[in-house]
Amino acid sequence: MTIEEILAGESKSVEFKETVPEKSNKYMKTVVAFANGHGGKLIFGIKDDNHEVVGIDDFSIFKTMDAITNAISDSCEPLIIPDVTLQTINKKTIIVVEISAGKQRPYYIKSLGMEKGIYVRVAGTTRLADNCMIKELMFEGANRCFDQTPCIGYDVSEEDIKNLCSSLRKTAIENCKTDAEKAEVKEVTANTLLSWGVLAEEKGALVPTNAFALLSGNPILPTKIQCGVFKGTTRAVFVDRREFTGPIQSQIEEAYKYVLGKINLGAKISGLYRQDEYELPIGSIREIIANAVTHRSYLEPGNVQVALYDDRLEVTSPGMLLTGVTIKKMREGYSKVRNRAIASAFAYMKIIEQWGSGIPRIFEEFKKYGLKEPELIDLDGDFRVNFYRVVLDTTQTTQSSTQTTQSIQLTDLDKSVIEIITKNPAITQSGIALELGWAVNRVKYYIKKLSDKGILEHIGSSRSGTWKVHLKDEQIKK
Repeated sequence: MTIEEILAGESKSVEFKETVPEKSNKYMKTVVAFANGHGGKLIFGIKDDNHEVVGIDDFSIFKTMDAITNAISDSCEPLIIPDVTLQTINKKTIIVVEISAGKQRPYYIKSLGMEKGIYVRVAGTTRLADNCMIKELMFEGANRCFDQTPCIGYDVSEEDIKNLCSSLRKTAIENCKTDAEKAEVKEVTANTLLSWGVLAEEKGALVPTNAFALLSGNPILPTKIQCGVFKGTTRAVFVDRREFTGPIQSQIEEAYKYVLGKINLGAKISGLYRQDEYELPIGSIREIIANAVTHRSYLEPGNVQVALYDDRLEVTSPGMLLTGVTIKKMREGYSKVRNRAIASAFAYMKIIEQWGSGIPRIFEEFKKYGLKEPELIDLDGDFRVNFYRVVLDTTQTTQSSTQTTQSIQLTDLDKSVIEIITKNPAITQSGIALELGWAVNRVKYYIKKLSDKGILEHIGSSRSGTWKVHLKDEQIKK
C-alpha cells in the first residue's frame, strides 16, 4: 500500500488492524466477508482510528504470517487461501493479507456454522448476512439462477404456456423497427421456453420457473416498478407517484412512458425541419430501466425504483453486484447475467440488445447530447444509476385562482395551448395534440408547466372534465 492509500482510510475492500489478535475470530469475520464480496485486504500494523503505521514486531513476523495463514485455512469453509505478504512503510513492517473474491460462495466461519457464520461487507463494515443475501450467495456459488428455479406452488396448463408464448411474440413484433424485422420474428414454443429456463422439466412434466411467473405477471411472485417525481433534489416532498405491476416486460414499458410524460420536451431545427427532442436520450431511459429489471435480484424484497428529481433521473435496482463485476468493467462492456431466463426472453423481445453493450451505448448517447456523464453507484446491496438533467436557472411562482395580479411571461407556444383550451374547455390532451400537430407528451409538458404556474386547472375526470383558465389579459407580459 502507498501512504496515500493508508491516509484514505478503511473502505469496502480495506480494513486496518493495529495488532494480530490472539483470537482469530476477531478478524475472521472480515476474511469471510471479503471472500463473499469482491475481495479485499486486511492490513496488520496500522491503527484504524488515526491511520498511524505502528508496524509488526520484526522478531516474530514470519511466525505471525504463518499463524494468520493457518488460522484462515482452518477457520473458514469452503477453504480460503490468503495471499500474505510483507511491506515496509516509514521503516516499519506491516502484514498485508489479501483475500480474493471466492467462487464457492457462501463462505462462513466453521465454528459458527452457516446460519450464524456468513458475513458480508456493507459500506466499509462487516455485517452478518441476512437470509436473502445468504440465498443470493448460495445461488451464485452453485452457478445457478433464481429465475430458472421451479416456482413453488405454481402450476400451469398447456393453455397458460401457449398464452405466454403468444404474448412474448406479440411484444417482440411490436418492438421491431421495420417490416423486415417483424418477418424474422420466430414463433415461441414450449421447447423455446424450456431452452431459456422459463420452463423446467421434472419427472417428465413441464413446470413453470420463477421466470415464467415474472413474465406472466402471476401474483405468486409479486414484483413492481415504483415511480415517483420529487420536488427539489431529495425525497422529502412527493409531487407524483405511480406503481406498475403485471408482467415485468409490461412494467418496463409503463415506467418508460411515465418518465417521458414527466421530463421536458423541447425542439431543435435540423435543416428546414423542426424536431421534437426530450431533455434526456429516450433510448437510454428505456435501456436503464430494462437493465434494472433484467439484472436485479428477485430474492431481495425491494423493488426497482425510478425517481425523477429537479436535477436527475435516478434508477435503483435491488441486489449486489455479482462476483467479478465492477463499475469500471461495466463501462467497458463487461456483462454477467444474474437472471438468464429473463435475459433470454428480453433479448428475443428486443427489450435488451447485445450482452454488455447497454452501458457503453448509454455513455455514448449522453456524450452526443452534451450532458454530464451518467453516474453508476454500487450501494452495497443495491445498484443505482443517475442521469443528470440540465437545471434551468428560473423561478416559477405557483398561482391560484385568487392570486391573479402578478404579471406572467408566456411563450407563443404557451399562448397556443391556452387559446385552444379557451375556445374548447372540454378538449382532451389528445385533442390539443391533434389541433397543434404535436405529440401528446409534448402537450403534457406544456399542460404541467401552465398548471404549475396556476394558469390552468382541470376540473373533473380526465375524459369528461373541463379546463379552467386563471388568467387575465393584463397579466400577460408583452
